[in-house]
Amino acid sequence: MTMKKTALLLIFASFLLGEAAAQKEVRFGIQASPSWSWLRTNERKLEGVSSNWGVKLGVLGEFYFADNYAITTGLGFGFNQGGSLQNGYARYKPWDESDLSEIPSDVFGPDAKIHYRVNYVEIPLGLKMRGGSNEDARIKFYAEAPIFTLGFVSKATGDIRGTNTQNLEDISIRDEVSALSLSWGLGAGIEYEIATNATLVTGLVFQKQFTDLTRSEMVSGSADPLVDLTKEDSKATFGNIALRIAVFF
Repeated sequence: MTMKKTALLLIFASFLLGEAAAQKEVRFGIQASPSWSWLRTNERKLEGVSSNWGVKLGVLGEFYFADNYAITTGLGFGFNQGGSLQNGYARYKPWDESDLSEIPSDVFGPDAKIHYRVNYVEIPLGLKMRGGSNEDARIKFYAEAPIFTLGFVSKATGDIRGTNTQNLEDISIRDEVSALSLSWGLGAGIEYEIATNATLVTGLVFQKQFTDLTRSEMVSGSADPLVDLTKEDSKATFGNIALRIAVFF
């Protein structure tokens, strides 16, 4: 998804939430939150070795059903989520569905690092609790848990590195990742009222995917080229920590 389309969707969502904010029990905000993500698998020979720096942009809504308790939701865009995996198999074919015809062989050795970069459209749903020294305090603390997030893949690219003669960059791996993502999370931070109708929010949000990031099965085998590669039902998931920076109106 292009940045132009992202901006148009954010403007439209801000308008809808702004209309809802005319009610006292509702407020909306805009976030721009740097994030850090990594990958883990259930295969001991596929080790997560590096992470991705990304950003989360979006609009947020809070629907208060009591003084300091709210249902939270919104529409967001998570850019550059993922990380790198270090191959520990003698022979490994990471992306069985992708076109790797530009290289002499699509089977890689134990030095290969497989790097994922995935963009998501995200819809979170959570429960928020907040409190302060008194009801009129300008500074309040909050906790948000649980947070469930439904994600839709908008773009996925990858790199293969550390193979000397077969390094690849910016391969389209859209068919290699699951179209939908489900994750859980929690968050905490501080709210500071900077004006009558404006509040600055900052905090940390942890997110952990519990559905499989990868769509295709893992293909691996021994060093003997006469032995066929075998498919295994592996699972990879990402974790994410974002520094939430948002302004609510």
